[in-house]
Amino acid sequence: MDLALLRTFVTVHRAGSFTRAAALLGLSQPAVTSQIRTLERQLGRPLFLRQARGVTPTTIGDELAHKAAPHLDALVEITETGLDDESSLRTLHLAGPPEFTAERALPALTELTGEDGQGFALRASFGNAEETLEGLAAGHHDLAICTARPRGALLTASTLCDEEHVLVAAPGWAGQVDSGEAVEGVPAAKQAPAFENIPVIEVHESLPFVSRYWASVFDSRPAAPGTVVVPDLRAVLACAIAGAGLAVLPRYLCAPALERGDVVALHEPPVPPLRTYFLVVRTGTLAMPHIARAHEWLLRAAADWC
Repeated sequence: MDLALLRTFVTVHRAGSFTRAAALLGLSQPAVTSQIRTLERQLGRPLFLRQARGVTPTTIGDELAHKAAPHLDALVEITETGLDDESSLRTLHLAGPPEFTAERALPALTELTGEDGQGFALRASFGNAEETLEGLAAGHHDLAICTARPRGALLTASTLCDEEHVLVAAPGWAGQVDSGEAVEGVPAAKQAPAFENIPVIEVHESLPFVSRYWASVFDSRPAAPGTVVVPDLRAVLACAIAGAGLAVLPRYLCAPALERGDVVALHEPPVPPLRTYFLVVRTGTLAMPHIARAHEWLLRAAADWC
């Protein structure tokens, strides 16, 4: 069986689209389509079901991907590291959300970089869960950290840790929180104080962190729109410290500011909202020593993050 056909097949399987696979491979879409048809003729079975948007693998397609992908990844690894240069470091490509990756994962993994015979070079990129998982499936990353568990068998996820979310603001806003009127039939713990007079700081216009907090703690939606929107939680924290308004932040990120008194918790629910992080790899790639070592190292480090 032609390895070039298998490489194209695995790329289509991971990308979920002939068009995206063609872009990743540097080929035309007709060339990718032709190669997949050739492979299907050789096997005598269809590998993909064509749909309006992309393709879905058949049972045979999934089975072939499971068998072929790890070996193709290993061959790529050999070509990247070289056979003759034993001194060259393997490169680990990590992707994840910018704040968590920068504050948690990268400091832990830098202990494994270097030329100790087991170390590796490290490259990191940031993105949301969808972008990160797509990049991992396409082979751009070796490890991905995200807040969504991937579907299907192509990617394998391990629970990394949970982060607690805290509603915070500069101390000056604490005295302006109205306890609100009691609502009959609603448990006291679920009754939201009146925060409408406090501006909201968020990472997106849709208020993902504040909305998730309100839904989990108060069974409601926030009434106030975002006043300050910045695409990084560290910038959100800086704005909160400066007095721009309230924000919902991971405790690990705002804990030092809480200890210093730069911000205060505006609400202490009996059960704080949590968000789960997953450590994701392409199925089969943990056979590669540098990926396996980084994977195990992060899981161990995460035991101290919860």
